[in-house]
Amino acid sequence: MIQTPLQFLGATKLELGPVSEIHIDAHWRQGVDAHGVAWLALDKRGSSANTLSTDVLNELNERLDQIESDRPEALVIRSAKMPGFIAGADVTQFVGMTDQAVVRTQLHKSHKVLDRLADMSYPTIAVVHGYALGAGFELALACDYRVAIEGASFGFPEVLLGLHPGMGGTFRLTRQIDPIVAMTMMLTGKRAHTERASELGIVDVITQERHLANAIAAIVAGDVKRHEPGLKNSAFTLAPARAVAARQMRAKAESKAPQEHYPAPHALIELWEEHGADQRAMQSAEMESFATLLAGSSAQNLIRVYSLREKLKRLGDERAVQDGISHVHVIGAGAMGTEIAAWCALKGLRVTLNDLDMASLASAVGKARKLCEDRHLTDINTRDVLDRLIPDPDGNGVRHADLVIEAVSEKIELKRKIYADLQDSLKPGAVLVSNTSSIELTQLTQGLANPSHFAGLHFFNPVSRLELIEVVSHPGSDEQVLARLRAFVTRIDRLPAPVRSYPGFLVNRVLMPYLMEALVLLDEGLDKTLIDGAATRFGMPMGPLEVADRVGLDVCLHVAQSLRESLQKPMPEIPDWFLEMIDRGELGRKTGKGFYQWSDGKTQNETSKHEPSLPEDTTDRLILPMLDACVECLRRNVVSDEDTLDGAIIFGTGFAPFRGGPMTYARARGTEQVADRLRELAARHGDRFAPDPDWGELTNEAETARTA
Repeated sequence: MIQTPLQFLGATKLELGPVSEIHIDAHWRQGVDAHGVAWLALDKRGSSANTLSTDVLNELNERLDQIESDRPEALVIRSAKMPGFIAGADVTQFVGMTDQAVVRTQLHKSHKVLDRLADMSYPTIAVVHGYALGAGFELALACDYRVAIEGASFGFPEVLLGLHPGMGGTFRLTRQIDPIVAMTMMLTGKRAHTERASELGIVDVITQERHLANAIAAIVAGDVKRHEPGLKNSAFTLAPARAVAARQMRAKAESKAPQEHYPAPHALIELWEEHGADQRAMQSAEMESFATLLAGSSAQNLIRVYSLREKLKRLGDERAVQDGISHVHVIGAGAMGTEIAAWCALKGLRVTLNDLDMASLASAVGKARKLCEDRHLTDINTRDVLDRLIPDPDGNGVRHADLVIEAVSEKIELKRKIYADLQDSLKPGAVLVSNTSSIELTQLTQGLANPSHFAGLHFFNPVSRLELIEVVSHPGSDEQVLARLRAFVTRIDRLPAPVRSYPGFLVNRVLMPYLMEALVLLDEGLDKTLIDGAATRFGMPMGPLEVADRVGLDVCLHVAQSLRESLQKPMPEIPDWFLEMIDRGELGRKTGKGFYQWSDGKTQNETSKHEPSLPEDTTDRLILPMLDACVECLRRNVVSDEDTLDGAIIFGTGFAPFRGGPMTYARARGTEQVADRLRELAARHGDRFAPDPDWGELTNEAETARTA
């Protein structure tokens, strides 16, 4: 039987001679071309992207049996899927995998397959388009040659899951390229794109798809020289050299990822320092270390975070509903409006940006250009983005827009006036949303002709970095409109969190007690750097006072005042000195001064002028009110379930990812213990710490589950 490569590989377009002897199994397609080169194409069944799971590797082993018996001129491995080569291991298999003996057994089987590939007596060639990540990169490293189709990238993101490479990546990459660069890639999770990968020695050939046949022929003919390790590789076979480098790596890793919370980087450094000169010893130690990490709480919680991200993405699954949004009209060219407009244009949408101030519109275009530069867009792609972003001082774009996003200041009457002025201009089916961060939507629907087509889209600043967007409903919201908005959020590569309108919605309701308690601690005379340090030691990415500076102290004040007026729960008094700071224009990062001094968007280094001692309850005073607010939001159905809540708070506030989310942390610590601690704090510091009534329900659930 003869088939063309297009038939053989499905959607991937290759310019090759005919492929015969096709074998199609569950995941792999196997064939031989006219030159005696065997081809294996991975097309994982039931998945939009390739991942390496146990069944995929078992099937690969079976295919290698057949290929070895036929003695081909070479073996080419590639992907049959358009997005990329292999996205990594199937992370779903890691959930709850805490039996180290089981993990080690599976790792040994996986290593045998890749070792077998590495030991073939004929050339083995990995052809990579798109991405080769994690276990996919490890499979490519087990081949003799790597051919990159232009645009390919390579990386080890395992550190983001609380792990390090576990299928040979630690010893194969440090042997293949400069060991320091290899370790940096594994410790940071950063990718090497095509040209950089070639410079490093990861890639042997860069080509375009239409020239792939010639590249393969050149390799088979022996005309392509493999990358050879340099002098640095030899130098680091010496233990003293590795020891010096390892000390430097540890210091940097500890500053960014403390070993107490993130053991994986430190385990990787130890692995390389101890065994970097002995491949077999490092391979064995890699498996042991990986099994230990996978069984730990840090990895299991970070794997949970990965699962939460995927769950939030599925809430906006475009296959379930098409958003029908191609033109977005943004009202307000302030900080948030500009970010929203630029991001939507970057993601391929036509955007009109309305503001009466021409200087603000001009500044918005400049910020959009900077965003393109920061994301390394080419000049042509940057031009295309700016062509899609249209300054619109007269507001004409509203008549053509599928989605209108209001992003003006938090003043109810101003927002209502804007809606009254534009609602007759909205085209049929258009959706109007507010980017309000705290105003309940029922206060904004008054006077709207079609409130069912009104909702909230609460973006977080900066939009280009913070993935979460709250999709806020009100009692009159149309479910199809909300589904369209969730689909829109996923289409612009953000994470939708469906929430019900409530004071502060979800994220700000949970975040504000954290920020306000920091003001109380300051008012009690504690040093700001010590307060922030207590939070970062818990695992927060930054302390509450730095967060407040980044958000803007005026914005924090507005949200705090709104919550104090709207919630039944007592909130701390706002200190007079804080109001005076705002009156002086000390608003945080955007004015260069708040709690900290700021320059070029960064805080100036400050150290405590006091002895580094804090009351023993400081961390709990900051963190436990957040957990209590979470329980309140669940009780009041602001959010549907604990998974969505945990995901929203992690991606919206940065809540210590290695703890798996606030509710996961509460359950790990013990819901009864948390409620008891809140009662202690209430007795010492006031009723704002009184535990929500639903802590008892959570305790009963935990007890029922324990005794079942």
